[in-house]
Amino acid sequence: MNIIITGASKGIGYELVKIFAKSKSNTVIALARNHTLLNQLKNECSNQNSAGNVISMPFDLENPNRVKEQLKKEISKHIHSVDILINNAGNLVNKPFEELSIEEMEKSFHINTISPAVLIQELIPLLQKGDNAHVVNISSMAGFQGSAKFSGLSVYSSSKAAIASLTECLAEEYKDQHIAFNALALGAVNTEMLAEAFPDLKAPLNADEMATFISDFAINGHKYFNGKIVPVNLSTP
Repeated sequence: MNIIITGASKGIGYELVKIFAKSKSNTVIALARNHTLLNQLKNECSNQNSAGNVISMPFDLENPNRVKEQLKKEISKHIHSVDILINNAGNLVNKPFEELSIEEMEKSFHINTISPAVLIQELIPLLQKGDNAHVVNISSMAGFQGSAKFSGLSVYSSSKAAIASLTECLAEEYKDQHIAFNALALGAVNTEMLAEAFPDLKAPLNADEMATFISDFAINGHKYFNGKIVPVNLSTP
């Protein structure tokens, strides 16, 4: 399979790449801003499976125009179809609403919503060539309708709600083209992003545990779901 994972340099994305790289039949494109961490990831994957094929691709998703102008070209140098796309990259700002700057709002929506949308748009031709392609958008319980909301997460929550709604729309639009779209609304997971936002919070799951669930869902979820927002959380919304 040909698999693309964004936000691959840390946390859940890092663990996802390691899982998919265990199979020599997979080609995994790992996208993230940090070149050093991506190289570390690639080396770690090579150590666990010398036959694994991980392509590290440093790229900043904060600028949607660059995504449109450059990213598909870079991806197409390595693969000509996409079986799984996991939009995992995220930006979290924990700040009172009245103190948020326009730049902070734009950054969150660019990384959490607009750039994933542009990436999907650009990759539709490659997804159409995939084997029953599956796009998994990583949303959040923070953006799940009816779930508990937290002060300071207004922009993060709303941008994650937007990617969830986009998922439903794309599933309908492409339902006859053998591309499935689903979103996973994740609860708290022990990652660096969570620690920065909530230093005192201990989540019930670690990144590798959540990555194991997501990888299985990415491979098999399209057989059972399309256009669904699936809450992945140990507490009741």
